[in-house]
Amino acid sequence: MKKATESPGVREVSVIRRGHSAPERDCVAVEEPMEVRVNGASFAVIMRTPGADRDLAAGFLLAEDVIHSADEIGTIEYCADVTDEGRDNTINVTVTGAAVDRLGSRLGERRQVMMTASCGLCGRRTIESLQARVAAVKGEWTVSAEVIASLPDRLRSTQAVFESTGGLHAAGLFDRHGTLQLSAEDVGRHNAVDKIVGRTLLAGTHPLDQSILLVSGRTSFELVQKALLAGIPIIAAVSAPSSLAIGLAAEAGITLCGFVRGSNFNIYSHQSRIGS
Repeated sequence: MKKATESPGVREVSVIRRGHSAPERDCVAVEEPMEVRVNGASFAVIMRTPGADRDLAAGFLLAEDVIHSADEIGTIEYCADVTDEGRDNTINVTVTGAAVDRLGSRLGERRQVMMTASCGLCGRRTIESLQARVAAVKGEWTVSAEVIASLPDRLRSTQAVFESTGGLHAAGLFDRHGTLQLSAEDVGRHNAVDKIVGRTLLAGTHPLDQSILLVSGRTSFELVQKALLAGIPIIAAVSAPSSLAIGLAAEAGITLCGFVRGSNFNIYSHQSRIGS
């Protein structure tokens, strides 16, 4: 049995191990749906690991182009008008100012389009649309290759739920010296990044132009997009990037590193930020 940890993201279950007849207890990562409402209207359902739900909602709405800053957020509260089962899984975000108009547009788009990981979205047009509304990231500084190589071990030391379950992704935000600033775990690697971005957004520390983002899995287009919207100039990952992630990073001025394992890694864009 894996070491137990007290966390809303962990649940004990009964298992039968091969070669044994008696059941044992084991820890698994919790996955539950969270409905995000905006100004009372249902906007999305996110499959996530409970914890840091307000941060997750804020980061998600930034990535969905509903909000552009913390100033456009009024309140983030769990909904009381739901059944007991959904009481801790339904959250309402009130938005103000220009975000109200954007909300109407985003709700209209969601009613018209169903998106999947295979739909493509015409990569070139998607990158161009991001460039039209988001400036390329800043951060004309460098970091040593040794710092990049050290990040996975530094993040792993904070992954308490992963240690108990072996079933969660993680993301970490580091300063340019490799010191861990924030970390988050979730069944979805996108959610882990949203939790970090949302927490810093609500804390008023955007843009994150002095930070490095590390993710525990592969790097998709969406993860680079989230970094761009937060102003993060360097992304590192323990696995591979997709072609569209590389394309967006190159266009957006982001340094993208992949396969960060041991002392080795690949640099796919803007290598000038990585020193020897």
